[in-house]
Amino acid sequence: MPWDATDYPDSLKNLDTTIRKKAIEIANAMIEEGFKEDQAIPIATEQAKEWYANANNKEINQMKNKTNKSLRERDEKEEDFNSRPETLEKGEHVYPHDNGWAVQVEDAKQPAFVFNNKHDAIDRAREIAQKKETHLVIHKADGSIQEKQSYDEK
Repeated sequence: MPWDATDYPDSLKNLDTTIRKKAIEIANAMIEEGFKEDQAIPIATEQAKEWYANANNKEINQMKNKTNKSLRERDEKEEDFNSRPETLEKGEHVYPHDNGWAVQVEDAKQPAFVFNNKHDAIDRAREIAQKKETHLVIHKADGSIQEKQSYDEK
């Protein structure tokens, strides 16, 4: 069951409200990706504190104003890497999946998206990699690497 601002782990109770909401958002995303609660909570707490230390006033106010519903339900428009800062430097992979073609960030436990066709998966992965200024790895149907593209602007 996803957490929200009124129902969350006891270990988050002493956090500032904004940091707590960010930790809840991150932990919910991690659990959705397959992490266990006892793994997600401490990681989400540390990442939320780090996010708060680096966030601007607009980002802090947006988090402060998040509703319980928005904390529980992941917005399909929201990029996965917004709530998972550790994925910002990792590339995107497109690979065959039981239900079509998957887009998955490097080292993630499960795909962020699954598309019926490879072209749509590549388009989405490319968009994410370009925004994050990382790289894209496209796999063939047999799992071998077909192509690599770098979007590193540094």
